[in-house]
Amino acid sequence: MSETRRITYRDAIREALSEALTKDERVFLMGEDVGRYGGAYACSKGLLEEFGEERIRDTPLSESGFTGAGIGAALAGMRPIIEVMTVNFSLLCLDQIVNNAATLRHMSGGQFSVPVVIRMATGAGRQLAAQHSHSLENWYAHVPGLRVLAPATVVDARGMLWSALECPDPVIIFEHAMLYNEEGDIASEGPWTADIDHAAVRRDGDDATLITYGGSLPKTLAAANSLAEDGISCDVIDLRSLRPLDRERIVASVVKTHRAVIVDEGWKTGSLAGEVSAQITESAFFDLDAPVERVCTAEAPIPYAQHLELAALPSEEKIVAAVRKALRI
Repeated sequence: MSETRRITYRDAIREALSEALTKDERVFLMGEDVGRYGGAYACSKGLLEEFGEERIRDTPLSESGFTGAGIGAALAGMRPIIEVMTVNFSLLCLDQIVNNAATLRHMSGGQFSVPVVIRMATGAGRQLAAQHSHSLENWYAHVPGLRVLAPATVVDARGMLWSALECPDPVIIFEHAMLYNEEGDIASEGPWTADIDHAAVRRDGDDATLITYGGSLPKTLAAANSLAEDGISCDVIDLRSLRPLDRERIVASVVKTHRAVIVDEGWKTGSLAGEVSAQITESAFFDLDAPVERVCTAEAPIPYAQHLELAALPSEEKIVAAVRKALRI
C-alpha cells in the first residue's frame, strides 16, 4: 500500500504547476502577480526563483491582453497556463475565451487547436464583496468548445492540471477560494493525474442524491453526515467536470435514490443546477418520487457584511432542509 502525505489545496496546485513546468518546456505561467508576489492566493510562490521570468510571467492589469497572448501562444505550439485573479475579472477576457479560444477549432475546420489552460479563483466567503465573490462557472459551462473543471479535493487539485494540459482544447479550471487552506491526503509519489471526464461519488447512500461541485462539496458532505445521524443516507456526487457533465453517473444515482438535491453556489436563475435538474427530468423523470430541489445563492450581488454573505450562500442547514423537504419529513 502506497504511503500518503497531508497537504493543502494551495500546495497541491503549486506542486502541480511545478511538475508541469518541469516536465514540459512548452509550459509557462502568466497572470497578474504570479511572479514576484507569488500569486494572489500564493499558488505560485517560489516558482519565479525556480523557473525564471521567461516561464513565470507577471502581466499588466489587462485580462483581455494577456489571455489573448496566451491563446496566441497556444496556437503557436506552447502550453500556456493563464491565471485570472478572480472569476469576476474574467469578464474582461470573455471575448478572448468565448469568441477565440472556444471557436477556432470549429472555424478552422479542425486545422487549429487551442491547448490553453485558464485557472481562476471563484466563489464567496471571504468578505470581498460583489466584485470579487461571484460564482460564474455556468457562464463558461454554457459554451461549446470549452472544457470546464472544478476540483473540489486536494487530490483533484493536484491531478487535474496535467490532465488539462494534455487536452488539445481550451480548459478552464475553477478553484474555489475557500478551498485553498483545506487539507487532504495524497500519494507520496506520482504519477498524479485526475479523471476530467467523470463525476465522483464521494459518499454512498440510498435515500437521496446530493449533487454539487467545487467549494460546495464540504458543505454537502457535512449535511450528509448530519442527516446520517438521523438514519438518512445520501449519495453525494461531486460533478468535477461541469462541461461535459457526467449525465450517466448523475442519472444512475437518482434512479437508485429517487430524490435529488442540487447544491450550486451560482444564482438559481439560469444556473448549472437548472441544467442538471433538466437532465435528470429528461432521463429519470419516472424514477423521481419528489420534485428536484435546488439550493443556490440568493438572487442578489454578494454582500460585504459577513452575516449577510453567509446568509446569501448555500449552507449545511439549507441543504439538510432541502433533503428533508424531498423526503417529506
